[in-house]
Amino acid sequence: MKLQHIFHASAFALVSAALTTACTDEVKFGDAFVEKAPGGTVTIDTVFNSAEYTRQFLTGVYGMQYYGLPFTNASGCATSQNHYYGKLDALTDCYHIHWNGTAIFNAYYSGTLDATQDPLVSFLNDKVWEAVRQAYLLLENIDKVPDMSSEEKESLKAQAKCLIAARYFDLFSVYGGLPIVDRAFTGLEGNYEFLKRATVEETVNFMVRLLDEAKDHLRWAWDGTTEDTSAYQNTGRWTKAGALALKAKILLFAASPLYNNDQPYYDGSTEAEQQHIVWYGNYDTSRWTRAEQACREFFTANGESDPTSPTLGVGGAYYELNQATSNSADAYRQAYRMGYIYQGSKEVIHATRVATIYGTQGTYAWWNWVILGRNSYNPTVEYVEMFPWLSGEPFQWDEANSAPVTPTKTLKNNANKSLDIQGQLFFSPPKKSGKVTIQKYPLRDPRLYENAIVNGQSYTLDWNTGETPSESQIYELWTGGNEAGQDIAKPNGEIVEKLTTRYATGFGTIKYYLGEEYHRKFMHWVYLSYDEMLLMWAEALAQTGNQAGALNCVNRVRARVGLDKMESFDATLTTDKDKLIEEILRERACELGMSNNRYYDMCRYKRGDWMTKRLHGLKITRIQNVVGNWVEKYTPWFGDEKNSGVAEPTNFKYEKFELQNRARVHWEKDANDLEIRKWFLFPMPISEINKGYGIVQNPGW
Repeated sequence: MKLQHIFHASAFALVSAALTTACTDEVKFGDAFVEKAPGGTVTIDTVFNSAEYTRQFLTGVYGMQYYGLPFTNASGCATSQNHYYGKLDALTDCYHIHWNGTAIFNAYYSGTLDATQDPLVSFLNDKVWEAVRQAYLLLENIDKVPDMSSEEKESLKAQAKCLIAARYFDLFSVYGGLPIVDRAFTGLEGNYEFLKRATVEETVNFMVRLLDEAKDHLRWAWDGTTEDTSAYQNTGRWTKAGALALKAKILLFAASPLYNNDQPYYDGSTEAEQQHIVWYGNYDTSRWTRAEQACREFFTANGESDPTSPTLGVGGAYYELNQATSNSADAYRQAYRMGYIYQGSKEVIHATRVATIYGTQGTYAWWNWVILGRNSYNPTVEYVEMFPWLSGEPFQWDEANSAPVTPTKTLKNNANKSLDIQGQLFFSPPKKSGKVTIQKYPLRDPRLYENAIVNGQSYTLDWNTGETPSESQIYELWTGGNEAGQDIAKPNGEIVEKLTTRYATGFGTIKYYLGEEYHRKFMHWVYLSYDEMLLMWAEALAQTGNQAGALNCVNRVRARVGLDKMESFDATLTTDKDKLIEEILRERACELGMSNNRYYDMCRYKRGDWMTKRLHGLKITRIQNVVGNWVEKYTPWFGDEKNSGVAEPTNFKYEKFELQNRARVHWEKDANDLEIRKWFLFPMPISEINKGYGIVQNPGW
């Protein structure tokens, strides 16, 4: 009796069916391959007897890449794309989900996830092994294609290898060592010993080898220099830049304390630890050196070999940071936004897409499910506090006293004008001329307003001018305001923190939610980006002793949004390695919000303290000076008040509150408890372990 395991039962079954089902005039790719149609049969010989069919086949593999936004609950979709599971970001200290229909709310916050359940990135149900098998089918058969040039064959082979490596990394980052599948096996081998879990070192070297084999057969970028290299026609296809960036990310992850350590992350007694499936078995500084060299390889290929260069990231190379067109906070916001969302952005190294329209119910529902409160992913106070003042100076809660009559700090804005905080957290008080608002200035890092909707933020940011319309409606997140209403708190001060609401923490989701400006367009997911590469290089440089290079890399990212150098506010960053790395991790959270990277950082640095600290929301009360006395006011402004000439509210009382709906069970634990440490990697499915072909369980599960 043949062993029925995941590789045979799903990947083999899918592709075997794909190459034997009926077809008429065209070969369909991806899941559509298994549709029944009248006439003839499709075999491997049929598919790989045509260049066009072969290209379609590879496109089907592209359709199985990781896509990081949950947008549907359709049958057969990858677990990571399903609303009812959720995003890794909501497991960090940056976001807290307030919809009880998700696995995050029910299994993770409660601590009841076990090896019988699908984690947020599934070993079984994220189309990883289907993609791997189909990529190997192409690798093993493409040389048969008669009407394709040898150059194109090598390019498609290289793309297939990148697809395999990427799918492996998607699992490696949350499971550790994996079975090394190096061929499209038939399922008839009889001996499946080769499918046992490999060590961390073997898995890392396998992924890196694929990328090294692929890189020199790929274009650096789809730069549009000829018709067949247009970015429009090739958006989302792997490039040499993507291969090098992924290699760097893999090696950075592998060099991190989770895997690269003198002590295993659990207790050392488990089979996975003893077999070095979930760590290397020792600490070796050369792993950080290897990661730094991989980062340097990318930047050298991009024409930027010097990490201390003052022009790093600002032009002269193909990939670069998207720059603001003027020296204003709004322009910096737009530069940041268009850097990740614009599909022609030279900041995007590799992205994945799904073929459904942004905002439509039942197909691509990220946009309207955010509105419904199901994709709430509410930012926390802890996340908002990571964003510095607009000068780049670290934010301190005590400096932004909630009392409206106590000015505590004077800042310079991007136009070098002095701004008095006057107890404000987010904006300076707007000036008025009659009934017209002249201007109010953001007080914080422009990236804050692109990662969280905050009180007083404008509904719109003009995509063409990069300006906030002065008469735009604002988000009213105070109790009784248009948006918050009584979803956070009641006028009597009682915290409500309702479920399935957009602003339950006092903040709202904005990353990848961009209002009507992007409604009914295709939305890509940024898998690898130039700003992330700069921050990875900064981290690797810091870990290998090059503080000056590390600071320059991270400061280039900050300069794009108008922030001063980090060492301007703390000179010890030039000598204190651990402190600098902590600041780089904070910068990664600010720059790379809603991208899984905070979760990766939490796990790869074994940061149980980020898992166990209590998180907070912000209760906001509008207050008004009435004959010398401050009184609370629980009414909206936009509408009747604004229309009758009442000035935009500027005075608020801000109070933190502990999140309770739903409080995470980890908040009651010690960060060093085994019960916490086991969460650094997901459980392997017990169904696969019981089949006996070599799947070893991760520690603690």
